[in-house]
Amino acid sequence: MDKPLKIPPPYPIASVDHALRAATMLQMEGGATVSQIAERLDVARSTAHRILAMLVYRDFAVQDEDRVYRAGPVLELAAHSQSTVSQLRASAVPHLHRLVDLLDETSNLVVRTGDTARFIASVECRQALRVGSREGMVFPAHRTTAGLLLLADLSEEELDKVYAPERYRDRPADRPDLARLRTELKRLRRNGFAVNQERSERGLVAVGVPVRDQDGTALAGLSVSLPSVRYDPHRLQPLVATLDAAAHALEQDLAERG
Repeated sequence: MDKPLKIPPPYPIASVDHALRAATMLQMEGGATVSQIAERLDVARSTAHRILAMLVYRDFAVQDEDRVYRAGPVLELAAHSQSTVSQLRASAVPHLHRLVDLLDETSNLVVRTGDTARFIASVECRQALRVGSREGMVFPAHRTTAGLLLLADLSEEELDKVYAPERYRDRPADRPDLARLRTELKRLRRNGFAVNQERSERGLVAVGVPVRDQDGTALAGLSVSLPSVRYDPHRLQPLVATLDAAAHALEQDLAERG
């Protein structure tokens, strides 16, 4: 099995983690107030204000006249992408909470950028043994449940561009076996869901389905993550049905928002 993709550092620095997460929110979602950042990071408003002040000082953020903080010069992202991700997250969070209420497992929303998958929202379950929040984290797309679902939506030509050999000239070991990947993606298209059984991390299982726009294009992946000791293959179909219902409800909300 591959080594874990994300191993927490032995001496984590909470303040650095908070600053990085806040910068990611501004970059991916377009803007936030002090109160919103404080709520998302689960810190006091005074702490959130100090974090944002440092981001402004280092040009990672700017503050508008209306006191909303936005991505600064260092964080460049197209306004359209910010709007799309922000709308996706805002629409998805209530559905993620409902999934947690129904399944009592951690739920996630993931988007793809090139050959990477980014967790833009994550809601932890209440169980003592649980998969922690992955919000803001980035993984190789072919190593995650939602990433595979989004890769499965690509044409053969698009997949070739994503994994063109020249893009991996400096990191050839990171390029997946395309023949093997195509076989897997073909199976995912037929099934309509994906299961990641300890593929990205030991002791973790994730099950996901795609979230599509009105044209049928996959916008994101909706998944639940759980410890492998609680995964029961015989309950896979009901689990997928619950995820499908949540994805369809989210798709309807997105369509109504235009």
